[in-house]
Amino acid sequence: MIAHLAGRLLEKGPQAVIVDVGGVGYRVMIPVSTFYRLGDEGGEVRLRVHTHVREDILQLYGFGSAREQRLFEKLIGVSGVGPRLALAILSGIEPPDLVAALRGGDVARLNRIPGVGKKTAERLVLELKDKVQPEPADGEGAPPPEAEAGPGQDLVFALLHLGYTRQDAERGAERALREGASDRFEDLLRRALQLLSGGRR
Repeated sequence: MIAHLAGRLLEKGPQAVIVDVGGVGYRVMIPVSTFYRLGDEGGEVRLRVHTHVREDILQLYGFGSAREQRLFEKLIGVSGVGPRLALAILSGIEPPDLVAALRGGDVARLNRIPGVGKKTAERLVLELKDKVQPEPADGEGAPPPEAEAGPGQDLVFALLHLGYTRQDAERGAERALREGASDRFEDLLRRALQLLSGGRR
């Protein structure tokens, strides 16, 4: 079982990266929270890895912190929540806010995450409310590395792949770009997600 990867970042995107380890390229699915902290393509990267094995597939899921991985593994332990939905949850809400929503029974907040229906949100609260605890940020408060700015269309594309409708993706991208707080793609994507999910400013 693969539990950790360290190598060169060949390609990166909001949903997956390719890591070159000794000449072998590993495709690793990631949440947006991990994408925020990745360096530039060609640089070094280290990821904690959850290896998901089924009869017909072996898929790697990578995380920039132990906290993200622990939350992911708790999420996939909930009935009806698979790895892809768990990644969507971590992409749609920051880890501290997820813990707060679960502990506080905030079904409405969880229901705003793309892919999470009301019944799933209620089940998440029921099964995880007493299993998650506030913890130190594990380095998550550090500013994300510099990255090249991306055009608005790239922002819309990323939001579409995170489960938003084209109308919502275009609306979120337009508002994030209009605010102009930063030209970095990671910052624009973070702001668009906050706007669309009604998260904190």
